[in-house]
Amino acid sequence: MEYQILAKDGRAKRAQLKTVHGTVQTPLFMNVGTVAAIKGAVSTDDLREIKTQVELSNTYHLHVRTGDKLIKQLGGLHRFMNWDRPILTDSGGFQVFSLAGLRKIKEEGVTFQSHIDGHRIFMGPEESMQIQSNLGSTIAMAFDECPPSRAEYDYIKQSVERTSRWLRRCKVEMARLNQLPDTINPKQLLFGINQGGVVDEIRIEHAKEIAGMELDGYAIGGLAVGETHEEMYHILDVTVPWLPENKPTYLMGVGTPINILEAVDRGVDFFDCVYPSRNGRHSHVYTSHGKLNLLNQKYETDMRPIEEGCQCPACRSYSRAYIRHLFKAKEMLGMRLCVLHNLYFYNTMMEEIRQAIEEHRYSEYKKAKIAGILAGEADGGAE
Repeated sequence: MEYQILAKDGRAKRAQLKTVHGTVQTPLFMNVGTVAAIKGAVSTDDLREIKTQVELSNTYHLHVRTGDKLIKQLGGLHRFMNWDRPILTDSGGFQVFSLAGLRKIKEEGVTFQSHIDGHRIFMGPEESMQIQSNLGSTIAMAFDECPPSRAEYDYIKQSVERTSRWLRRCKVEMARLNQLPDTINPKQLLFGINQGGVVDEIRIEHAKEIAGMELDGYAIGGLAVGETHEEMYHILDVTVPWLPENKPTYLMGVGTPINILEAVDRGVDFFDCVYPSRNGRHSHVYTSHGKLNLLNQKYETDMRPIEEGCQCPACRSYSRAYIRHLFKAKEMLGMRLCVLHNLYFYNTMMEEIRQAIEEHRYSEYKKAKIAGILAGEADGGAE
């Protein structure tokens, strides 16, 4: 792995990361394909067309269906889903949080009930690394616990201490797996995750601790889970300076275009979120003038594209009126076109961000981009 900062503008950084599956330019937005597919009937050929650099899949979901051992047998995740660029796999740690009613946490790891059929699954740091090694992803995430942002101080402290112990176990296990003769990707990278709810001192101490572990990249987890946007930005302000600047800095599960613009300004350069695909499947589309709901009556006779000048597959060929008709007729093509547009919008915004940092005008770009989005939303959606 080679990570090189190419330009800085304030705390915003523009870098490139060379991996075994190709070189990517940051800041970047990873397109979320939880079960090795982007929801909304989007193929990997589509992803290449809409400028996707990194695809993200989930360890827990692929373990319970179709099974990581079978995917390894079939040549790994890249071959399985026909994707020749980097893949990041989430560790399963977020499911410890999101499936709270179905799990039990111990020092060894976590016992889950499968959300599919209720059977018991045990996953600890070693199991998570083994599953991710079977998948052969480019970047594996360390197994962690994501404590609720409003949890008691003592619970958060103990949880973060356990996450640190788990991270050490992940590092040892990955080093072992990368040496095995049948490992699909012996150059698999490991990113550690900073946790600590919205408690400054826990966040900072944890960042200092993991910064000393010489990992390939560092993530800030446990945000966008109930705290305010202002609290999120504050945690980034106090935490990111303690993480190594010369490694990728990843804000997990975030977020809206404005969240991303604000986080870039605080030194973050990797992002992922389900918003563009989830919202697209429900007729909500992003534009530089705010978000539109294409089911709104006012688009019934609107023959303009979703956004003038957009070069995505939807905007090049179809109108708001037609896409609205597809949703009304319950045709899957409507969902597909909106998801493609939203992912293209995010990927293109990241291009604009990279260029603005290179040209040392990020502050002006951010201000104008946010003003356009907010003005459109105040107006009830872009015209």
